[in-house]
Amino acid sequence: METYAALRRRRMVRAFEARDVEGTVLARVLEAGRRAPSAGFTQGVELLVLRDPADRAAFWDAETDASWRAVHPDHARTRLAPAIVIPLTGSEPYTRRYSEPDKAGSGLSLADAWPVPFWWVDAGMAVMAMLTAAVDEGLGALFTGVFRGAPALRARFGLPDDLEVVGALLLGWPGAEPSGATRRRSRRPGADQVHEGGYGTPFVS
Repeated sequence: METYAALRRRRMVRAFEARDVEGTVLARVLEAGRRAPSAGFTQGVELLVLRDPADRAAFWDAETDASWRAVHPDHARTRLAPAIVIPLTGSEPYTRRYSEPDKAGSGLSLADAWPVPFWWVDAGMAVMAMLTAAVDEGLGALFTGVFRGAPALRARFGLPDDLEVVGALLLGWPGAEPSGATRRRSRRPGADQVHEGGYGTPFVS
């Protein structure tokens, strides 16, 4: 599939079918995430994959509870996703990389010196690469925040203290979805969002 076509087709899927994704298909999506750009080629983003039903149940138990699920019945279709990919990132690989001789002059050997924490930027690029690859594979995908479950996930899956949970990427075969407010929102016009030469001046091709 052409890149532009994949980007146009990409959307967040909130309902999945109850069938597995082949390991070879999942591996290609994960490889896309591994090949995303990274500052200084640090490659500091880690990917935790949850496919075992018990592991996926532990994720949902950490992130939701019975009262939340009772008022969000459509969630039952979301949690059918057969694969959950949790991106992890942290400053330590980046400060270590930028302490090496070819980067030492940058002054970025301390996390506070970074004007933008590129470990989060790199994680976002890895997620976007996987979202695009999922479209190419015919998969549905949803990236969601981890709003309450990070401590439980850290304990359950032995996450290192120096890595933070970025969110969760759900992957699977798309199912029938209900209409929702997010789906009803229209895309902003390019002239409102892309500026040239100064903020408020639309880009003209």
